[in-house]
Amino acid sequence: MMTKSTLMLLALLSLGSVQVMAEDGAALYKKCAACHGAAGEKAALGKSKIIKDMSKADFTVALKGYKDGSYGGASKVVMKGQVANLNDAQIDAIAGAIAK
Repeated sequence: MMTKSTLMLLALLSLGSVQVMAEDGAALYKKCAACHGAAGEKAALGKSKIIKDMSKADFTVALKGYKDGSYGGASKVVMKGQVANLNDAQIDAIAGAIAK
């Protein structure tokens, strides 16, 4: 028979699994593809860096910086709106899917 503690632990672990499964970087990237290209090969609005050429670390710094307003030039406002609702796990998942 399972104790209350065991059941609670199993419930928490299953919630963690749902969170991990939900962070599909390729699926999250789909909204970015319109401007950045299917594989991150385009300069968005003809101005951005080619994101497929960025390291995962640089890509993550950029997205987190857009989110908190500390990164970016002229397109900063556009990108801030695009990343505003992403959490760190989602940003990491997108970086893993698109950056090198």
